[in-house]
Amino acid sequence: MTALLTAYVLMWPVLVLGILITIARGFAKDAREARKEGRMII
Repeated sequence: MTALLTAYVLMWPVLVLGILITIARGFAKDAREARKEGRMII
């Protein structure tokens, strides 16, 4: 039971990290394209 609870608690930071990495990669891609086209990001 303790191992399952530990795995459940440790799963959330991994999921959040994955989501943040996905968002950051998308933002970086958009920023590169905007800089190449000479337009503002926002």
